[in-house]
Amino acid sequence: MTYSAIAEILVIGNEILIGDIQDTNTSWLCRLVNSRGGHVSRGTMLRDELNVIAEEVRLALQRGPDVIFTSGGLGPTADDLSLAAVAKGAGVPLRLHAEALRMVKDQYDRFHAMGVMAQGGLNPGREKMAWLPEGAVPLFNPGGTAPGVLLQVGRTSIISLPGVPSELKGIIEASLQDFLDRTFGAGGCLSRTLRVRCNDESILEPVLGHVVPRHPRVYIKSLATTVGESPELDITLTITGGGAGERSELLGAAYEDLCRGLGKQGIAHRELGGGGRGD
Repeated sequence: MTYSAIAEILVIGNEILIGDIQDTNTSWLCRLVNSRGGHVSRGTMLRDELNVIAEEVRLALQRGPDVIFTSGGLGPTADDLSLAAVAKGAGVPLRLHAEALRMVKDQYDRFHAMGVMAQGGLNPGREKMAWLPEGAVPLFNPGGTAPGVLLQVGRTSIISLPGVPSELKGIIEASLQDFLDRTFGAGGCLSRTLRVRCNDESILEPVLGHVVPRHPRVYIKSLATTVGESPELDITLTITGGGAGERSELLGAAYEDLCRGLGKQGIAHRELGGGGRGD
């Protein structure tokens, strides 16, 4: 069985925890990791508190995932504490990084020339975004001013990204494709969906309770709906990691087993389709 890389996600920002901003980055990152054949083991929301973030980073490093993504807290203001917290959690100092400083200045100059920013150049708040954990490298941010940051700590890569979704996605797409290829390899995911003529999960449970343990590599999940909304519900089957042939074989076996079980119970069903990514 091919190893599936493991990721954790730390989403940082008071604005998320008080409900002013909806966190969409976690779901996007989960889809990204899953599409690459990886597995997100944990997602955590944190306030802008240095020691709290640092402790979560330290604990995550102890668990030893392949990747820790942080989202938010890279900006120029005093409450943007992510890089200082990552440095503290990893046990390294902050250092002014010349390449990161150049990236910051270039982006402010570019946005000023476009008429987006009132001033170009640097000031203390802008320079703050170029203080990185020792040993880290900056990641070009095509849509913003704060570089992303990649820090390797043992076997774990800590990737710090802005909280603005477009900037987070832009950094990953512009600067991290080679990293994702190395980390997740040729892994991918494959899924199929069944729609069943039943809107009561308790009736489906005897079938699922028999089929699910027989296919441990395949995640099989019934998707509940609001009571009375529809006479049907969907069951998804998803497998991540491994080679394309292995995924197809294991998913097909689980799908056929589930269809047989539903048929024995007299539950009508039809396939909605599926999809995947990988080799």
